[in-house]
Amino acid sequence: MSLAAETRAFMDKLAAAASKPRHLMTPDEARTAFARIGTILSAGAECASVALEIPVDGSTLRARLFVPDERPQALLVYFHGGGWVVGGVDEFTPLCREIAVGAGVAVALVEYRKAPEHPFPGPVHDAWQATQWLAAQRAALPGAELPADLPMLVGGDSAGANLAIAVTLLARRERTVPLAGQLLVYPVTDCVFDRPSYVAPENQLLTTRDAMAWYWTHYAPTDATRQSSLASPLREADLSGLPEAIVVTAEHDVLRDEGEAYAQRLEQAGVPVHHLRAQGQMHGFLMMIGVLPGSRSGLRFICERLRRLVARSSR
Repeated sequence: MSLAAETRAFMDKLAAAASKPRHLMTPDEARTAFARIGTILSAGAECASVALEIPVDGSTLRARLFVPDERPQALLVYFHGGGWVVGGVDEFTPLCREIAVGAGVAVALVEYRKAPEHPFPGPVHDAWQATQWLAAQRAALPGAELPADLPMLVGGDSAGANLAIAVTLLARRERTVPLAGQLLVYPVTDCVFDRPSYVAPENQLLTTRDAMAWYWTHYAPTDATRQSSLASPLREADLSGLPEAIVVTAEHDVLRDEGEAYAQRLEQAGVPVHHLRAQGQMHGFLMMIGVLPGSRSGLRFICERLRRLVARSSR
């Protein structure tokens, strides 16, 4: 299937306005450019929201809790995308509002500290610490009134999905936070840049091969760090015992092949997997609330599967 017409038109507008490609920017320039995306997005579904500060290493992580009108059936800890370098709570608020209302879950959107100031394993550490804190504090979170035994899930998109996977691996190892599920949206799962989806010219869109190499250079600049399964989880030898997974990939995405390879590895390890390849869509499509119609169908799949997953975990 060819790239969706709305996506092509959107990319043409971005190309006309761009000063230079992402991989030629400084981190600060890239953060400023990425923040502009937030100005064109719809606000997302109406729901209550509360600002949180999560203590980590004598500092705090910025976070926001979204609570639907209906009684939440789970707490989803969500890590934003942006190649571990850009992005934050503001740009991903519309997406998390939509998930909270559509799936009937409370969503805690966490802004981890970013590379290159905080390279690997810094963001992994932040994600794991935030998950443990939210698990321990869920009954005391302001404005939510969540039960202490409410099912916990982790999720994210792109680099955020990579961090969510790392949390599942640490939770399995440490056995301190039981997780009922994981939501992985076009996840980064390996540090290889020559898979077919990576080199296909038609996939060099919002996120390119050059941009991903740039992100990895800032996040995990050495081969030794990239080989860790907490950075490249496709290299984890054993994926058994991980929580049920919802995986979304995009047809025209450099990360498509590694995301689908990870989904297949999970299935082979006996983990239930619900996978959607979004036809005609590119990397980043899901967050484009009110901009790309494909985000609506992707959200419908995610929210339906989340409701079913949570219902099973509550039996």
